[in-house]
Parts: sequence; C-alpha cells; structure tokens
Amino acid sequence: MENKCTKCSGNPVYFRKYSGERLCSECFSSSIIEKARKTIKKHKMLKYGEKIAIGVSGGKDSLALLDILVKMQRDNEYELVAITIDEGIKNYRDEAVELAIKACKKYDVKHVNMSFNELFGFTLDNVLENRNDVKTTSCSICGPLRRRGIELAAKKIGVNTIATGHNLDDMLQTFMINLLSGDVYRIKQSKPYSMPKEGFEFKKIKPFMEIYENEIAFYSFQNKLPFQSIDCPHMNENIRNELREVVNNLESNHPGIKFNLMKSIEDITKNIELDPKKLVTCLVCGNSASSNPCSVCKTISLSEKLTKSSL
Repeated sequence: MENKCTKCSGNPVYFRKYSGERLCSECFSSSIIEKARKTIKKHKMLKYGEKIAIGVSGGKDSLALLDILVKMQRDNEYELVAITIDEGIKNYRDEAVELAIKACKKYDVKHVNMSFNELFGFTLDNVLENRNDVKTTSCSICGPLRRRGIELAAKKIGVNTIATGHNLDDMLQTFMINLLSGDVYRIKQSKPYSMPKEGFEFKKIKPFMEIYENEIAFYSFQNKLPFQSIDCPHMNENIRNELREVVNNLESNHPGIKFNLMKSIEDITKNIELDPKKLVTCLVCGNSASSNPCSVCKTISLSEKLTKSSL
C-alpha cells in the first residue's frame, strides 16, 4: 500500500479496491458516515427532528448504525431510541444484549430491551428443540418474530420510523434468496425503505444499504466499537451464507460488481409490474396482510405448537 491517503496525504489504513482510494483512518470513517448521509438524503428516509427507533442487536452493523446516527443527530436533531430483541438463544444472545446496553449508556440513548419470552411466551430455543419433523429453518422462524418484536416495541414507545443496519451485502443476498425461491412479490418489495401506507404503521429504513459489509466491520474496528464476537449457532442453516461467499468471490475478481448488482435490483424493482395483492385484516393481530392469519401469526402459531410439544 502506498504511504499516502488519497484525500489528505496521511497514513493509509484501508485500500478501497473498487475505487482505487487509499484512506487514512479518519478519512475512511468520514467516508462511511458520508455514504450513509447520502443514502438517507437520496431516498428521503428521514426528516429533521424525527423520532427514530434503531434495531440494535449488538452486532457490528447495528452498533455502527447507532454510532453514526448519534453523530448525525447533532445536525438533524433526531430523537433516537434503541430497541433490542432477545430471541432466547443460550450462550449467544447474552453478550449482544450486554453490548447494546453499554452502547446506549455511552451515547445516552434510551434503550428498550424485550424478549421473545416476554412478547410471545416462548424462546427460540424452546421452539427449535422439537422441530425434527418440521421442514423450516431457524431463520424462517426467528426473522419474522424479531421483526414483529421490534414493531411491537416501537408501537409501545410511540415511534413509527424503524432503522436497521442492513448493508449492501444483506440486500443482495435477500434479493437472490427471493429470486431463487421464485417469490416475485418479495422481489418487488426489495427496497431500501418502506413508507407507511394503508394498513401499515411503520416506515422502515436501511441507511447502510449502499455500504459493503466489510467496510462496516472496518469502521467498527477503526472506531473501537465493541460488537458481538460469537456467531449465531444456527447461521449455517440458511442459504444466505452460501450466497455471501458467491458474491464475495465475484467482488474479489471484479471490484465494484456489488454496486452494479444493487443498481440492477433498483431498476428491476422499479420496473416490475404486478397486480397488487388484495389486503385483508389478520383476525389474530389486526394488521393488514395478504392472508388471514398473516404470515407472522402463522409463525407464532407454529412456534407455540412446537413449544408445547417439547414440554
């Protein structure tokens, strides 16, 4: 690596292969903050003085998002609240919850910590103990319940804007999962944000959707942000990890290809024309959905059955 930062002539610590930039620690960190700021502005994600709930899991992405939104808060007067959902995974979630609590104390951000057990009456471990004959992955159970948990917590504290740390890699993997499963409606919904509309209470935003996962990790390292060191014990059940490896190999051989893929996804989602699904009211939770009961309530029902059969 050459011995000068592209921007300030300082000592470089990072080589951005897709742009050819060599950046010192300060310029690298500033570039990540600016990328997030530009994404928020480009997609009109936030308004001055808005109250925002940040999903803070204790991982690198969510803690970096908390750090960056706190820094942006000085200029935009955002009101920030952090929400952590404890799924109840033994020897995994305790570390993350503790990191989230410490980070919120550091930034003086209100923190709401809720658990699956508190919200639904069971833990993820309870559910997974007895799914031997059920063809479903832990992620397909955990994901919907965690999203519902964040929504319930946000509703409880009177917030309708939810920010999550999903990065560009997450967006690409999710699109590919939907593509491989043939779910065109979910492909159409592959957006960096969703605005409140009839039947839906929350605006959901992803300020990191144009930033590489490895750059979020390096930002966390450079800014000494402690994040969870333990991988989820169920992470290998999902095809997502295989897709991550495929896309990373492509990026290694063709720097910048992730940006090209993201641009293609944006173009595809804009141009797909589908008849809108008829919305009905879920008689269990009262939310608008394409089916009754809604997919989340079906997941809760399945989880309750699996929990009871394990007792």
